[in-house]
Amino acid sequence: MAFENLYLPENSVIGEGRYLIGKVLNANGDGVTYLAFDTEKKTTVEVREFLPDSICIRKEDSTHLLIKNDQKLFYDSCLASFLDMWRKLARMRGLSALILVIDIIEENNTAYAICEHMEGALTLHDYLLKAGEGYISWEAARILFMPVLSTLSTLHGAGIIHRGISPDTLYVGTDNKIRIGGFCIPECRNKNTGINAEIFEGYAPVEQFGMNLPSGPWTDIYAFAAVLYRALIGITPIESTTRMQSDRMMIPAKFAETIPAYVINALINALQIMPEDRTKTVEILRDELSASPTAALAEEFEAEASAAALEENIQKETSHVVSKTPAEPKKSAAEIKKENTMMALKAGGIAAGVVILIFIILCCTVLKGHIGKNPGNKPGTGDQTSAVSPDTAIQVPTFTGRTYTSITSQKSYFKDFSIKTKEEYSTEVNRGYVISQSIEPGTEVNPGTEIELVISLGVEQAEMVDVIGKTYDEAVALLKEAGFENIKKIDMTNDGSHTSNTVASTIQKVGELYDKTEKITLTVYVEAETTTQPDG
Repeated sequence: MAFENLYLPENSVIGEGRYLIGKVLNANGDGVTYLAFDTEKKTTVEVREFLPDSICIRKEDSTHLLIKNDQKLFYDSCLASFLDMWRKLARMRGLSALILVIDIIEENNTAYAICEHMEGALTLHDYLLKAGEGYISWEAARILFMPVLSTLSTLHGAGIIHRGISPDTLYVGTDNKIRIGGFCIPECRNKNTGINAEIFEGYAPVEQFGMNLPSGPWTDIYAFAAVLYRALIGITPIESTTRMQSDRMMIPAKFAETIPAYVINALINALQIMPEDRTKTVEILRDELSASPTAALAEEFEAEASAAALEENIQKETSHVVSKTPAEPKKSAAEIKKENTMMALKAGGIAAGVVILIFIILCCTVLKGHIGKNPGNKPGTGDQTSAVSPDTAIQVPTFTGRTYTSITSQKSYFKDFSIKTKEEYSTEVNRGYVISQSIEPGTEVNPGTEIELVISLGVEQAEMVDVIGKTYDEAVALLKEAGFENIKKIDMTNDGSHTSNTVASTIQKVGELYDKTEKITLTVYVEAETTTQPDG
């Protein structure tokens, strides 16, 4: 019996006869997913087989996978990546937006991840098509998408960057909750890696197109924001590489009128073309989509902005631009106001748009908030706790040791205090947690007193550099220059075809980001063994 496209035939069994293989559900350069039956628990499951079709084959009448010539080292590296990813996912039980991993099996010279099968689930793509107009309101999207960010944050904390978030890899269950699926090794989500890449048009950022740009949490942030854009607007975003040449990505006027200004601002930041301009962490994106701490400000001024818009007879045909020029520097509030006014003049003569007006007011108000809410407590004027009125005094709570997200969820804090933040790397405090606060807990202060919170960025990361073929000393120098100090050497036998003392391989992948404290393992060729022929 011949195996079509390398796949296991139906009725094959794996896992010592436990899992009965059924039809193929989907496949890509990383592997293939089968519908299967768990004969032990009598349930339907999905089986993901690691099967990089560009570097392996199956012979007729064999389930054993064979590696193409000269690809063994690469295959083993990819297989190790596959197992590492799925083992991490298997440990993440209880996450609301993650498909459950049941089992992991190694056999047939490959590996299998056994996952739950969501009966009746739809891809987000199909779910949106069923929505009638093909898009949903922000109110509906908020309920649907916000839980996904919590799971995405946990994945990033474990070192997993999805790189394939799209309407085809997000699944809406019968409980109307999204689960993240479609996990693949990084080589399958980037161009020019040696494996056939699966990249979702409109949702993949530029760093996945072989441009030697760093990947990281911001890679998933772009994709998530692009999916949210699709859900709110009803159209697939313009391909990121196209946007590099001519960026015409817009939010049409009819949507800009109904989507909150803070959501538009979050999309603008998350959909920046270049990685360095983009929102860096899920926590920041979640705060921006929750309008923390600006949600209260937005609500406070929305009515005022609408009234002003009516008085000025503002036209509503203006579209709101999603992105800015990648290399554009940060703008002051005055520059933003001028830019938005000019954009409005181009679109409609005197039109400025309700959303733009709200955005300007928000910018000005946030800047005002940084100066301090209480005129008597200006930043940098010394002891802010002096002249505290006993009638209005409030106690400073304990912020240190808490996540900044949990703090922003308490709107009262931002009514009672003027909270500023700055970020620092830390090897002691996990990312997103407060390292310190400028005023001690329990101190009585006047309402509006400024408090500065130092938020941990976690361990500083660096991009893995290419050291293959370098001498060991050269490799160490390059790694230390990049910021890595913990370097381990493993000797590798040499058949004489390699230069001794050169790096054969690394566990870490070139271009990926790793903690600077990470142990960098270098496999180095030793001197080749020589044999001498006996005399005579």
